[in-house]
Amino acid sequence: MSYQVIARKYRPRTFAEVVGQRAVVTTLKNSLIQERTAHAYLFCGSRGTGKTTLARLLAKALNCEKRSLEGEPCGTCQSCMAIVAGRSLDVLEIDGASNRGIDDIRQINETVAYASSSGKWKIYIIDEVHMLTKEAFNALLKTLEEPPKNVKFFFATTESQKVPETILSRCQRFELCRIGEEESVQKLLTICQDLQRDVDIGALRLIAHRSNGGLRDAESMLDQILSYTQDKIDTTMVADHLGLPPQRYFFALDAHFAKADSSFAITLTEELFEAGCDPTLFLEGLSEHYRLLLVLSYNPSQLEGKSFSWLDASTKRSYSASSSFYTTEQCLFILEHIVEWLQKINKSPYPRLVLEMVLITILRSRYRLSLDTLVHRLTLLEKSLSPTEPIQDFHQQTHTLRDPQKTVEPPQNQECTTRHLSISQQQSPTPKESQKVIEPLETQAPLAIDQLRRHETIMRFAAVELEGTIKKSP
Repeated sequence: MSYQVIARKYRPRTFAEVVGQRAVVTTLKNSLIQERTAHAYLFCGSRGTGKTTLARLLAKALNCEKRSLEGEPCGTCQSCMAIVAGRSLDVLEIDGASNRGIDDIRQINETVAYASSSGKWKIYIIDEVHMLTKEAFNALLKTLEEPPKNVKFFFATTESQKVPETILSRCQRFELCRIGEEESVQKLLTICQDLQRDVDIGALRLIAHRSNGGLRDAESMLDQILSYTQDKIDTTMVADHLGLPPQRYFFALDAHFAKADSSFAITLTEELFEAGCDPTLFLEGLSEHYRLLLVLSYNPSQLEGKSFSWLDASTKRSYSASSSFYTTEQCLFILEHIVEWLQKINKSPYPRLVLEMVLITILRSRYRLSLDTLVHRLTLLEKSLSPTEPIQDFHQQTHTLRDPQKTVEPPQNQECTTRHLSISQQQSPTPKESQKVIEPLETQAPLAIDQLRRHETIMRFAAVELEGTIKKSP
């Protein structure tokens, strides 16, 4: 007998075996129990979350001859065995990517009127239904809205936004969520126990983390790693086999970041290329590294949370030490910089140069000031330049210098108050007297102008430092 891969061998054969889709499974089972199954279902979700599996299970349960009271298919009757083997004449699976034209849909429309061969229902399962052409969707509309009484349609897609609204409105839609890491780990552990293979739990956590919520991806990676060796599989072996960059590179970068040693970028790049590390994979790992540091910058207690559950104790201690080197603003800037270049590095003819520039920018950002910090320091500097006057008086004075016709209260001193009272008692002050009112302010004008010039000079330097994010107001 030929070898069967883990993803197919351990595919769920009952609703109880489905991982991570409790709400969808409960709804489908209740519809079977209450005899309220719709004529069309659409299963949406990312890869490896169980879309086609649920469609097959629902088809098995509908045509099962010995279905349980809980809605579970028996798996032993002739109909169930034929569906599992893929030779059922009542359940037709169609690949939407290769049968996407209007002629293929016309063929379906012509055969739906035929009675089922042995089962109660005739079921069409169309995988990757979003690949159908616009004309094919239009040809399916009438049949989908009013199919024969014994016909049902089950659709599966990873890109539901490409399915026309006219199709969506005729289906019951189910959004399948990504599989949680802990649920994936438990499933992988069950498989390893059944295969009698010794695998470290940390290795399974790393596999589940890399699968990004796709259980089929996790099972495929486990299948590949089990073929690598017959010995016990640990985390280091999994990382090496998947081509992941060693985390010691990341922590070495943290240590040189603390010293602002930009030259380490050249050394690290040379070491990475000599080791055959892919630049894109390294930047992806680096982005994950700084995401974890960002999490710790907000809440250090998250070290024992789910974000770090796939790491061993020594790696967690390393992250705790590295988190003291970075501020939240620095982590945000570095993450933004890495994500920006991740979108460009595959298109660049010089990936080594790109990687060097990314690392140099990270190391040089040690003394980079955030915008909030710079504004705060400018405010303190502005106050220190005029320690005897409130900051609102400084802005008031500079505004008066720009528009001397506006009335502004003079500084609170005895001489100015006396002059102000004497002028206010007159109904029509002469221009000469009005000039006397502003005279105490004009006495201080050189100081205000000097402060304004200093402030603008500082802002210009800040704009250069922040790469032009601050612009001089007109």
